[in-house]
Amino acid sequence: MKRRYICTDTTTGILSAIYDAWKYDRSDQEAGIVFWGNMQQEMFCEYCEVKESEEKARAVRKLIRGHLGEEAYLDIGYALLSGDPGKGTAILGMMMEARSLPDGYRIMGHLSHPAVRTVFELSRAVGREIHAWKEFLRFRELEGGILYARITPKNFVLPGIAGHFADRFPLEDYVVYDEPHSSVLIHPRQKQWLIVKDEERKWEIPKAYSGEEEEWQRLWKRFKKRVTIEERKNLKLQQTHLPLRYRGDMPEFH
Repeated sequence: MKRRYICTDTTTGILSAIYDAWKYDRSDQEAGIVFWGNMQQEMFCEYCEVKESEEKARAVRKLIRGHLGEEAYLDIGYALLSGDPGKGTAILGMMMEARSLPDGYRIMGHLSHPAVRTVFELSRAVGREIHAWKEFLRFRELEGGILYARITPKNFVLPGIAGHFADRFPLEDYVVYDEPHSSVLIHPRQKQWLIVKDEERKWEIPKAYSGEEEEWQRLWKRFKKRVTIEERKNLKLQQTHLPLRYRGDMPEFH
């Protein structure tokens, strides 16, 4: 009988589910991972509620690094941030496949296996979006001097961009609000950043922007308009380098 492990759509939840599934000698076709709130009941299937813990998650991380290698560990880490509901089952399937290989370190070369290919594609998609938000994220200064940015990513990119902006702005207090995932990246100046859930959406509508910020936005929009050469506009090329879905969070396009 097929077995489905039910967990939250979090890194700890998914790794805990993998920990439980790993205890059973099952093929990747028999075991799968589903998330609370995103389940479709299947016939002839046993459902198991996962007891999530950081201890289980640490054990699975150690297992991945020890038996699959650093490359697979990084790809799985990015895949865990994906918004794809099938990511947990794909990661579990990939680990089951690696178990059958003489050298698990070569698992990422087995792209003919559906689970390995899925993890690779999810990792690549998340990596691309993380790179894009590093380039396109725009901070705006609130009254009080806090920098604020709002983003609407497809995937949960905050863990992927946090270190980048902490290195760039170590002396700034800033907040990055991820609207689709109701999460906030908070960085107090010269302190460690943290990511928290914002179920009440307190950061969805920021406080008033500072007067200086309003002036800089006005000047930036004027500059953007002045340097534009109407006769040389190439909208298709622009959208290749800066897709439309990012522009809603960039003040120069408002």
